[in-house]
Amino acid sequence: MEKEENQNSNIKNDQEVEKETTQPEENLESESKQDTDHEAKEEVKEITPEEKIAELEDKVARTFAEMENQRRRFEKEKEEAFEYGGYSFAKEALNLIDNLERSKQILETDDKLKGTEALNKSLEHLDIIKKDTISIFEKNSIKPIESLNKKLDPNFHQAMMEIEDDTKEPGTIIQEIQKGFTIKDRLLRPSLVGVSKKTLKKEEKTEENKENEEDK
Repeated sequence: MEKEENQNSNIKNDQEVEKETTQPEENLESESKQDTDHEAKEEVKEITPEEKIAELEDKVARTFAEMENQRRRFEKEKEEAFEYGGYSFAKEALNLIDNLERSKQILETDDKLKGTEALNKSLEHLDIIKKDTISIFEKNSIKPIESLNKKLDPNFHQAMMEIEDDTKEPGTIIQEIQKGFTIKDRLLRPSLVGVSKKTLKKEEKTEENKENEEDK
């Protein structure tokens, strides 16, 4: 009997020890669970109405700013298309003036026509056509570039040759090979010109010729 009682008491003691050891573990698990639940609640914190309004106002402001930028770009493109829509056509139309000028030069150099009334009438008609064409161009903001006796401007002129002339300041345009034109504030094509330079002395010329021969 005593042995049985001792065995029962030992079993009770073991059970109590097991309870004591398992209870702290259960407490730790419940505490950790509570902590994670608390953190999750903090993460899923609802946005206040004021914050929602501020966010919406920011989105609306950004949208309006983008729309305004697009509107300005569209207005600029529309304005440029209206002002310079005929740019390519105008550039091609300059060939009319070039052809008139070439025709005039051919007639003037024809020995058979020199001094004839037919030549004079033809040249007169060509001049009238050229003036009318330039007048139409000017009405559409296409204007010729003034070149003769002007200083060379790389924005409007292209120097094709240098011509010795002591009566003009070096870099002065003294010959116009092809007339240039602008449309509003844009260059259609530059004027092809010849510019003046100082006359070289004989010694300078011989030295220049030597240098050219050496380069060859």
